Amino acid sequence: MSQINTNAILDASGGTTTSINGYTPTASNMAGRNRIINGDMRIDQRNAGASVTGNSVYSVDRFYQVNNVVGCTYSVQQDSSAPQGFTNSLKVTITAAASPVGNTQVSFRQYIEGFNTADLNWGTANAKTVTLSFWVKSSLTGTFGGAISNNAFDRLYAYEYTINSANTWEYKTVTIAGDTTGTWETGNSAGMRVYFGLGATNYSKAAGVWGSAFAVQSTGSVDLCATNGATWQITGVQLEAGSVATPFEHRQYGQELALCQRYYQRTKRTGDATTCIGNGHIYNSLTAYSVYNFKQTMRSAPTGNASASSDLGILSAGANYVSSSTHFQAANEDQIEIVLSGLSGAPTGNGGWVRLQTNNSWIDFSAEL
Repeated sequence: MSQINTNAILDASGGTTTSINGYTPTASNMAGRNRIINGDMRIDQRNAGASVTGNSVYSVDRFYQVNNVVGCTYSVQQDSSAPQGFTNSLKVTITAAASPVGNTQVSFRQYIEGFNTADLNWGTANAKTVTLSFWVKSSLTGTFGGAISNNAFDRLYAYEYTINSANTWEYKTVTIAGDTTGTWETGNSAGMRVYFGLGATNYSKAAGVWGSAFAVQSTGSVDLCATNGATWQITGVQLEAGSVATPFEHRQYGQELALCQRYYQRTKRTGDATTCIGNGHIYNSLTAYSVYNFKQTMRSAPTGNASASSDLGILSAGANYVSSSTHFQAANEDQIEIVLSGLSGAPTGNGGWVRLQTNNSWIDFSAEL
């Protein structure tokens, strides 16, 4: 195989790096260029592919949906149908239709941490242009919309895209000039909010201009929620610096999972009776303590939750002591203390293994934006 070693490859005019495979490599479009996490919908820690419903819930990792349209219900889940080059998508199905009225909406969104958008320089004269790209399929055709906003919801840009053929995967790109005004967070809070609107009235605004009115979609967008049985699917979501969409950044599964676990992580028992989540100390006959170390450093001190209070216990000196009340405290970004209360006759001063007690029981931790 031939090999070329060189310090630079320039185009015919000189001074500019030439295009390779249809796009020009830059510091922004090489590895790490996609600001969206889990844009190919592969990671689903919470639901493992099961459908979810309701208002203000997460489906696949990092993607959140809101539905407060009275009378509208839908299911959303990770789906195995996807365009070539992808294995998963997120699918929304309207199960009861209703039109949005007043300050109501159906929308699907991801909040991007400020550390991951700070280099875009939004809110300054040096604000960079970004391009949003994605694959989408719907049973409905027409103009659909979405929006990008800051964390304070007082700077917003609505965009639109057209679905031309029903039930057909189509690739869309939207280029947005960076906002030179407003306050855009650059730390561990939400630096940018990216919306895909599926129905709104008051939360719609004209596409293509920056403004201060909150919206989740462009004026005149198709309201998916108004059609019973309507479907909408998306995958390959990418947001990057620059005015040209580059090929989707396919990160390794382990990398994508680790990125997701900065915001949410779950440990689940899947039938193994020896499932252990850490070592514990029995403080007295009723109470034991344990420290749980997170799989990844989290964005901030998370909240902890368990599938049920009685799903945790401690194995000590050959006997199992089940908690009747479990709570979490003293958390930081790297660890959290687990308190098992309501034990019965536990041997004071002993150590032991803190375990999940039943099949499919779990603990989880959320530091979502």
